[in-house]
Amino acid sequence: MAQILAPSTQWQMRVPKSSTFGSPIATKMWSSLLLKQNMKGAAKSAGKFRVLALHSENSTVNRTEKLLNMDITPYTDKIIAEYIWIGGTGIDMRSKSRTISKPVEHPSELPKWNYDGSSTGQAPGEDSEVILYPQAIFKDPFRGGNNILVICDAYTPAGEPIPTNKRHKAAEIFSNKKVVDEVPWFGIEQEYTLLQQNVKWPLGWPVGGYPGPQGPYYCGAGADKSFGRDISDAHYKACLYAGINISGTNGEVMPGQWEYQVGPSVGIEAGDHIWCSRYILERITEQAGVVLSLDPKPIEGDWNGAGCHTNYSTKSMREEGGFEVIKKAILNLSLRHKEHISAYGEGNERRLTGKHETASINTFSWGVANRGCSIRVGRDTEKNGKGYLEDRRPASNMDPYVVTGLLAETTILYEPTLEAEALAAQKVALKV
Repeated sequence: MAQILAPSTQWQMRVPKSSTFGSPIATKMWSSLLLKQNMKGAAKSAGKFRVLALHSENSTVNRTEKLLNMDITPYTDKIIAEYIWIGGTGIDMRSKSRTISKPVEHPSELPKWNYDGSSTGQAPGEDSEVILYPQAIFKDPFRGGNNILVICDAYTPAGEPIPTNKRHKAAEIFSNKKVVDEVPWFGIEQEYTLLQQNVKWPLGWPVGGYPGPQGPYYCGAGADKSFGRDISDAHYKACLYAGINISGTNGEVMPGQWEYQVGPSVGIEAGDHIWCSRYILERITEQAGVVLSLDPKPIEGDWNGAGCHTNYSTKSMREEGGFEVIKKAILNLSLRHKEHISAYGEGNERRLTGKHETASINTFSWGVANRGCSIRVGRDTEKNGKGYLEDRRPASNMDPYVVTGLLAETTILYEPTLEAEALAAQKVALKV
């Protein structure tokens, strides 16, 4: 992100009472792709049979579209709530739907629910019930109307958070008075790669081959440089519709790779918005017949990996004299480098090599305007004496609850000894 702006005044955890709902994402936006495929497959047959086949397919698609896009609001007060949670791998997303008797404005109005944890790798078969607690709601861009997406976290029947529930600890950190008083802002840059469905090779790449070297693809335009723009744009609009605080998007350095930014968001909201945005992206790529990958290094060799750079500031960092607070935060981060790296995403060692705009995974570093460092500080922050820092270490598959919680914990709550501070300051060349 170029800068951290003031977060939106709209409280995204609830749906405004007077919300105006537009049209949901229609399946017809992908139907042209389906028809093109059908036309290719039918070209070998006689002309009359091709026309009949296309008419039949088109009629079926049109009938299904009418049902999918039907607005049920005039006929019932009931709504559909899509309960979303994180699965057993810690990165996969699951969801199921239920009918709610009337529109709601806040997650506290929704009932708890349960699911079979033995089928998601989160509970044994003999005691498989896992309980979903609704935590945040967003407008549903697929169903439209008053229907909602519900971000949940998962607990045992006794009320204990299950191991993959990272939101619970993050919420505890963000409810600490010291953290609340510092009003932590986060701006998260989510990178991802689009893969061809049947071969799991990047979109736009020749199957089993490679495109031209990196250079023309970053923020590029043209059929030979940009692959998957429709998916990126559809996702952008769907997130805005849902109420996610998405702030931008762009094509990335590796062809077939994209990025979007979410934020500035305050505290626990940052994790809720990233997880919901990922779910929406999964659904859109599902409709498009494309595979979404959050692998931090999807293609080995001289190709950029995929990260989730996290821009961060506190109230003290944003005020006069904030650059000194930022340097103190960097000092603390250097002392807990190993703890952060271990929690910043699986497979990150394949990405953090010291090449392709990354720092080495084994060495903590910081610098002004240096994208080869662990922590980057912008020129404007240095010039103004206040602002924010960018943690460039998190991988694209990181858990935003873990990363945001750790940043707040390390920079606000962690209190190293003076001796440790002095040694660290010498090591990373910081004068605090």
